[in-house]
Amino acid sequence: MKPRCKQPCKLSGLLLALSLLPASGMVAAVDAAETQAAVIGIIIDDIGNLASRDRRALNLPGPVTYAFLPGTPHARELAELAHRRRKEVMVHLPMESMEHNPLGPGALTLDMTEQAFAKQLQLDLDAIPYAVGINNHMGSLLTQHPGHMQWLMNTLRQRKNLYFVDSYTTKTSIAQQLANENWIPNIRRDVFLDHDRNPDTIRFHLRRLINKARQKGRALGIGHPFPETMAVLEQELPKLQAQGVTLLPVSQLVNRAMEDSQSWQAYLSH
Repeated sequence: MKPRCKQPCKLSGLLLALSLLPASGMVAAVDAAETQAAVIGIIIDDIGNLASRDRRALNLPGPVTYAFLPGTPHARELAELAHRRRKEVMVHLPMESMEHNPLGPGALTLDMTEQAFAKQLQLDLDAIPYAVGINNHMGSLLTQHPGHMQWLMNTLRQRKNLYFVDSYTTKTSIAQQLANENWIPNIRRDVFLDHDRNPDTIRFHLRRLINKARQKGRALGIGHPFPETMAVLEQELPKLQAQGVTLLPVSQLVNRAMEDSQSWQAYLSH
C-alpha cells in the first residue's frame, strides 16, 4: 500500500487507571475459553443532547470512551466534564445514511462540495474540546464513497493527533481502508451493544464483545446513553476484572492494533 502521509499521525491517548471491582460472572455458563484474558473498549455515542441522561453515562466506572455530537446543546460542557473526569473524548461526526435519517447539526452529506465538506468538518472538530479521535454517526451512505472518505482523511492527516473509528454501519464501508491508506491510526467497531434495548439482549452483546476479544486479543463495542444500556453497564462493568477482562480507552486499543499491523510497523520504521 502506498503511503499518502509523510509523517506518522500521532495519538494523544489518555492513560487512565482502571477502577473495576471483582464480582461474580455475568452469565451462568462459563467455559474454558472464558478463562482467557480479554481487552475491550466501549464507546458511548450520541452524547450532547440530554444533559441529565448524558451525565449518568459519564458516571460509568472505568475508562469508558465518549463520542460527542457537535452542535448539540450540551456537547461542549459535557466534553469538558468528561475530560476533568479523565475520560477519553471523541467527536461523533454526523454522516449521511442510506435511510437519509435526520442528522442534526454539523452533518456531512453526499451532495457537499469538497470545500463545504472540509469547512463543516473543521467546525465539527473544533466544537468538541479535548477530542483525541472521531467516529461516524450513522454514515451508511457516506462511508461507502471513496471521494468523501478521502476528504475526511485529508483533514485528519493535517490534524495529526486524531485516531479514526469506523462505526461500521454498513458492511460496504470503505472508511477503514482509506484510513489505512492514509496512515491514520484506526480501528473498527466489532459489536453494537444496544440495537435492541432489552437488558438481556444488551448483556448478550456485551458477552459477545468479550468473547470476540478473547478470540482475537481485543474488541470494540459501541453503545448509547439509553437508560437500559446504562443500567446494564453500571451492573456489569465492575465485574469485568474478575472475569479476566480489561477495559481500556479506545486510543489504547488503536495503539495495540497499529502495533500488531506489519504494514504499520514497516511504515513507522522508515
